[in-house]
This record gives sequence, C-alpha cells and structure tokens, in this order.
Amino acid sequence: MPLTLAQLNAAPIHEAAQMLDGLYEHSPWIAQAALAQRPFSSVAHLKHTMTQVLDATGREAQLALVRAHPELAGKAMVSNTLTAESTNEQNKAGLTNCTPAELAQIQQLNADYNTKFGFPFILAVRGPRGTGLSKQEIIDTFERRVHNHPDFELQESLRNIHRIVEIRLNDKFAVEPTQGNHVWDWSEELAQHSDPGFKEAGQLTVTYLTEAHRTCAQRLSWWMKESGFDEVAVDVVGNVVGRYHGADPVAPLLMTGSHFDTVRNGGKYDGRLGIFVPMECVRALAASGRRLPFGIEVVGFAEEEGQRYKATFLGSGALTGDFQPEWLDQVDADGISMREAMKQAGLPATLEAIATLRRDPSRYLGFVEVHIEQGPVLNELNQPLGIVTSINGSVRYACEVIGMASHAGTTPMDRRRDAAAAVAELILAAERRAGADGDSVATVGQLLVPNGSTNVVPGRCQFTLDLRAPTDAQRDAMVTEVLATLAEICVRRQLRYTVEETMRAAAAPSAPAWQQRWEKAVTSLGLPVHRMPSGAGHDAMKLHEVMPQAMLFVRGQNSGISHNPLESTTSDDMQLAVDAFSALLDQLANPPD
Repeated sequence: MPLTLAQLNAAPIHEAAQMLDGLYEHSPWIAQAALAQRPFSSVAHLKHTMTQVLDATGREAQLALVRAHPELAGKAMVSNTLTAESTNEQNKAGLTNCTPAELAQIQQLNADYNTKFGFPFILAVRGPRGTGLSKQEIIDTFERRVHNHPDFELQESLRNIHRIVEIRLNDKFAVEPTQGNHVWDWSEELAQHSDPGFKEAGQLTVTYLTEAHRTCAQRLSWWMKESGFDEVAVDVVGNVVGRYHGADPVAPLLMTGSHFDTVRNGGKYDGRLGIFVPMECVRALAASGRRLPFGIEVVGFAEEEGQRYKATFLGSGALTGDFQPEWLDQVDADGISMREAMKQAGLPATLEAIATLRRDPSRYLGFVEVHIEQGPVLNELNQPLGIVTSINGSVRYACEVIGMASHAGTTPMDRRRDAAAAVAELILAAERRAGADGDSVATVGQLLVPNGSTNVVPGRCQFTLDLRAPTDAQRDAMVTEVLATLAEICVRRQLRYTVEETMRAAAAPSAPAWQQRWEKAVTSLGLPVHRMPSGAGHDAMKLHEVMPQAMLFVRGQNSGISHNPLESTTSDDMQLAVDAFSALLDQLANPPD
C-alpha cells in the first residue's frame, strides 16, 4: 500500500523513519532529521525540508553522502551489490544491459571523474520525466560534467541526489505528476518542429512565420481545441489565441500565455511552458465541466525573441497597440520582408488589420505569465518555484574607445594609449558596480579590436554595454556611475570615447495584489516563498503597459541554463506550476469577503 502523509505525520519517530528508509543512499539520518519538522502539509513540503537539512550539514557531511553512492555501471552493479533502489534506477536507464564498448566507456569516465573530484559521478538517471535517460544522454552528461569546477560539481551532485530522492519519494507515496507529465509531453512533441538546417542538425529553432512556426501554431490550436477551449484562432500576426468562457460569456477575462518562437539552437521550455501550464489548467476545468466567474484567454505569442526580424515582442506588442509600422518593411537574411512573410502565411499584412488586435484593458482582470527561470537561483536554492517581483529595466549602448595604435615592442607601458586596456578596466568597474546592488547586472557582451594585431597596441576598441536593474531608478543610478567611470578612465589614459544608446526598456514591477496571489498559491503547496527579479525580458513587460501583471518562475535544471539545448525542467516542477496556477484561479473565483 502507498504511504500517506497522515500516516507519516502520526507515526512514532522510529516508525516514521522506517517509512522513509532508502531515500538517501546509506544515509537515513537526513530523513530522520527532517521528521523533527513534522507535520508536513504536502509531499513537496517534505521534499524541500530534506533539502534544507542537507544544506545545513556542511561540506564534509555532503561529501560523505555523495561518496555513499555507487558508480554508474560500476563495480557494485557488476557484482550485484547495489541497493534495490539503485538497481531499479540503473536498470530503467539500461545501464544493466550495456554493450562491452559502452561499459568500457562509462568505466573510463568513472575513473577520470573520480581522479579529478574524489567522489563518484551522480546523475538522476530516471531523468526529468522519471522514465529514464538513454545511455547516450548519460554518457553525454558525464563527458560534459567532468570539466566542471570541483565546488560546482559537488553541488550539482547534491542536486541530482535530491532529484533521485524526489522520484523515490514519489514511488513511496504513489505520487504521479500526471498534469506535469502532460505538459512535458506537449513540450517534447512541439519541439519536433524546427527550421530547415537546424532540424537536420538536431537543433530547435523556430523563427517568425517559417513553416516550422506555422506548424507549431497549428499544433497549439489543435491542442487547445482538444483541451476544451471555446474559441481558438490564429490572429493576424500569428498569435494563437484560445478562450475558455466564464460562467457568463461576457464576464471579464484573465489573460495569460507566453511565446512559442525560439532563439537559434534554443531550449524546449523558454516561453512554451507559459502556454502549456494554463492550457493544462483549462483542460482540467473543461473535463470537470467547471466554469469560473471569469474567462481565461491563453495566448501563444508569435514573436518575442526577435530572431528573424528585429521586432522583439511583436506578438504581445500587437495586443497593446504597439506594433511598429516600419517592421513590415524589414527584411530577413534571405531578403524576405515581413510583409511578404505574412502574406505567404495567409495573413493580411496591413496596419489596419493589425490595429484590430488591440485589447481593451477594461475587459481584463490582468495578465499572469509562467516562465522557466532562465537562471541558476532557484536551482541553487533547491526551490521549484519563485515569485517575480519585477522585470528588470534595461538600457544598452554601443560604445567605442579611441586611443593610438603603436608598436607593441617599442612603446613603453607608461606612454601607451591602449583602448582595449581602458575597456578592460571599465568591464571590471561595471562588474563591481552592479555587484554592489546585489540584483543589478552589467554585461559587456561584445568586444572588438578592429584590425588588431598581435604586435600592435590597440588603437580602437568597440564594445557593447548592457545594464539592468529591477527599477528604473536603480538602473539609471548604475548607468550614471558606469558612464562616469568610462569618462574618468579615458581622461586618465588620454583617450576619446563615443557612446550610443541602442535600446531602453522600462522596468515592469509586478502588481502587488497579483504578486500576493502567486505567493498565496505557492504557500498553499507547502513551499516557501522566494521573491526575485527577472533579469530577462518577457511578454509580461508589454502587457504591463496596459494592465496589472505578475509572473511565476519555474526552476530549471543544468544550473538553470536557457537559450541552450540543455535547458530543462522536471515534470514534478511542471506539476507544481500547474498546481500553483490552479490555486491562483481558485483565489480569483473565490475572493475573500
């Protein structure tokens, strides 16, 4: 019989510890320590409590836990001395059925890894979906992680141990993230469509109004209809719009969604997770025949990334009345204008038609967006969900420092007018200034010495500067100081410089009432609330201009990497996002007196 929380909470401590036996490999003390914090309100609460116990133990105890684990396809497997849990997991990944060549490769990786780190390679081989990674995925991960820094790799091992425990705990409690699995499966299927050239290379790239993009729109439309939406359409800029009516068809709407286009060679969840999570919630509502006092409008925004055309937030901008007329005349790398691309897709490609998409904010309660974090914070904190306090305001500059090119061998160090050295000094200064705020960021993403030579002191250095902060005032204060530092460096080094502002976006703080709704939703799942700014831009930034908005972040795996094929999250975390979204809907449907 599956274990229940009621049993675990009520059992004497020694019986409760026995119930949790086998979670952490040869380390029952972690579960035992967590039991001191009973009662647990949810399995997610229990999972998080155990991560906190391990976080508080210190490095030596953590190393001991990692070293208690067997190697993958190692001696313990060969000699049949694995624990029952490890045997089951390695069997599901096919590691108990390796070819001689695969076994030799894995064992060599084990040896290399142990030599470098002094502990065995730990990987949750049942994977993000719980069904098992392929042997090739395991080997690829092994080969990638052996190059990590030892301190980072220890923490990555611990995160994988927590994932192993999460799956084992699901088995004990017969927990199946059914809705999270459905969101996972949608994501996997949609990721089969990719632009030519990238698809053949096994890479995910979906740019505005390509054949792959239009196919994705068709799939989303079909899934929305299948899920029980009352109205589904692709609008005149390519957004996929699904509406689930409220009990009164003219009731106000809650808008939600995100984008389904991708960067080149990107990940499967950036944007798309924010479409599938509310779709799954609507599917559940429709299946139960439940209508809310408001309608739900889920929008798959056609263009957010600005990859084919320089028209970032095109899809969401059209809904706020911010479609730029000049966009229609932009041409892509093949010389095809946006107007032509729209016509090829069967869209009218007129400003008059696009203007009809503008939403009346009085018809909407607000806008909420679920999004994969795209960063390492939640992953490092072992927290599945985060509450976004604000989407950072940003400003970008194209800059150049001009000095004097001269012979590298004959120009004394105190006579040089080195443009690159000045920029290097600025980079470090900007790094220190952003770090002083804690949540500001400063990046020099491009750096070029035109016509540079090994034996020439750089006379020119071109660079970009990207400065972001949760509020416009915080951003502007940083901008003022960084640009003043650039001026001071150039005066001191006898150089000239130019600065051209290329982009400015206002911060989008979450509406307090909506942020609080997300916080209550997360708390209802037995999880702690972690508040954080979003360093990346999102469609919510555009909707923020006309209605209240707030975002929920979902933890990413692999250090939270995004815009990368390694972008990943688990079906368990997806389930929690669905649960949180459902809880938010319930709050709106049943407001406090």
